[in-house]
Amino acid sequence: MANSSRIQNVVPRPGFSALHRLRKKRKGQRMKDPLDDLLLKTLTSQRAMEERFLQMEERRFQRDLDVEERRMQLEQRRFELEREHEFRMFNVFAQMLSILKQNHSGSSSSSVAMPRGLDFTQALSEIAGMGGGGGDLQEMRARPLTERRVDMHGFCNPSDFQRSPYLSARGNIANIFRGSNEEGYKAYHADKYDEDKNPNGIINFGTSENKLCFDLMSKRLTQTDMNLMEPPLLQYPDWKGHMFLREEVARFLTYYCKAPAPLKAENVIVLNGCGSLFSALATVLCDPGEAVLIATPFYGGITQSVFLYGNVKLVYAYLDSKITGTSTRPFQLTVEKLEKALQDARAEGVTVRALILLNPQNPLGDIYSLTELRDYLEFAKRHELHVIVDEIYMLSVFDESATFHSVLGMDRLPDPQRTHVMWGISKDFAVSGIRFGTLYTENQDVANAVASLCYFHGVCGPVQHKVAQLLRDRDWINQVYLRANHARLKAAHTYVTDELKTLGVPFLNRNAGFFVWIDFRKYLRTGTFEEEMLLWRRFLDNKVLLSCGKAFECSEPGWFRIIFADKTHRLQLGMQRIRKVLEEREQEILAEEKEQPCQSDQDGKADSTDEVIFVSRHQEPTCASSSNLGDLIGLLQQQMRSSDWLQKNTAEQFAQEKPEIYDVFSKLVGKQ
Repeated sequence: MANSSRIQNVVPRPGFSALHRLRKKRKGQRMKDPLDDLLLKTLTSQRAMEERFLQMEERRFQRDLDVEERRMQLEQRRFELEREHEFRMFNVFAQMLSILKQNHSGSSSSSVAMPRGLDFTQALSEIAGMGGGGGDLQEMRARPLTERRVDMHGFCNPSDFQRSPYLSARGNIANIFRGSNEEGYKAYHADKYDEDKNPNGIINFGTSENKLCFDLMSKRLTQTDMNLMEPPLLQYPDWKGHMFLREEVARFLTYYCKAPAPLKAENVIVLNGCGSLFSALATVLCDPGEAVLIATPFYGGITQSVFLYGNVKLVYAYLDSKITGTSTRPFQLTVEKLEKALQDARAEGVTVRALILLNPQNPLGDIYSLTELRDYLEFAKRHELHVIVDEIYMLSVFDESATFHSVLGMDRLPDPQRTHVMWGISKDFAVSGIRFGTLYTENQDVANAVASLCYFHGVCGPVQHKVAQLLRDRDWINQVYLRANHARLKAAHTYVTDELKTLGVPFLNRNAGFFVWIDFRKYLRTGTFEEEMLLWRRFLDNKVLLSCGKAFECSEPGWFRIIFADKTHRLQLGMQRIRKVLEEREQEILAEEKEQPCQSDQDGKADSTDEVIFVSRHQEPTCASSSNLGDLIGLLQQQMRSSDWLQKNTAEQFAQEKPEIYDVFSKLVGKQ
């Protein structure tokens, strides 16, 4: 959305038109910006077209309805049209003006992520314009994947979104978030691969789960010491968690995080997963409209966690594959990038309260060194930022050549009262279905505030007992589970990366987590997120679910995350399907290049001095338009195609009255 505060102030609110508010604001402030004049003229034209259409509808209604019924239906229709077209057209033009303003001022794209508004109503307008999607999801998902419209921001088209009259603004936001993430997973659950029952089903390489250790965990969790049922386990606990569990968590973290002194049970809080912890921390550390800082690409579920409860924004420190400045590896997080993102946000009037660090990082697999961790924490201290450190993959470092350093293992924390560490069992112990996460913080104000929200996110007593027994069994963890888990993860990682090398596909070569960050840019016709989504759908149509870079707010179209923590037969079949898609795509692109020659001499590989990325020759056509402009043109085309009203009335009116405008419209939509 546009960076200008003027643009934010005219975002639609229920019962008012954007045109009315812009006129009122111009009268009061005498705005002279020619781009604001452009917006006013655009909205004026929109209103004129709507009025013409209403006149046509009125003539039709006159043949069938009495006066009173006609008046009521026209009023209802007028309201529906106003809301629908304000959402659709205003946001398209606002994005256009955003790019024009950035080019006019020479500034870079904003690092402040949507939602930008200070209230849910404004954010609803922005998300609708950014392709959060929603609307008649059942109808949309019933269509074949290849027939669905795509956009540059999510899995659902903004034109499919409709505000539900049954929901509040916050409820509509929640509905959008759920809809925008669910298409691939809904398709997977409806057509899940099974080697015996459904061998042609979808293989899920998109969900970050460890499917390699079910045998070990199922055996351990069904042993007799796990089966305890006493009255305290069936009653309300201390909302921070039963003390026996918190004591065991403190001992566990002391040992595996290599803490210099024993950690204290009083600093431990237990919730039902790290997603709940993100929600609770965002709520107690930030006021509505304030923000947290995070480097992209990052696990996209964090956006949902921090925003839906507390109306807290995200500020992005964009990382990319190029090695520049003080960087020594692709997608490297540096203090300089954090400083820039923070200052850009403050220049826009956004208050940033916290920094989120993922270590090991999802989706990159990066493990931060002690020096890097200290630099990030010192940066946060200088700016009085809280630091939320998510270490949920800390025991999933599967290669001995890599060393994980926990924040809790540091000799001295720069600001212990503002440092909060999260961990859970879902990844490291391959039990994502058991919702358990824990927070360690020395700040008792933060601990008590989060504990107040544990009422909504508690862990049931029997599960607390099982987790305590699991964490207590140090011999089994070290001698049986971790040895087997690390060996299986390493073997699976080796298989997938060897396949990628055979295909000549670049990727980040890391030794932590369940994922490989893959560079599929050479399989995009143009360097746009629209093309990225088309490739994502192509994989899904061929029965393999991946995660595309846009889901992680990656700044470069064409990066994908693949989950390798799966059984060998599924990895083999899934990689066969991926190979098929890539080979077909490559042939299509070669055929198009023969028909339309295009100079290509840019080497898009990410150079590396420490072999952290497997490099193959990767070229991008230099005749491709920029990402922002290409995305905008694609979005404009989709918006116009999606509007039957625009198509009908343009054909009926503009072809005769404004033939030059009609020609431009027709070419843009692709009707000629």
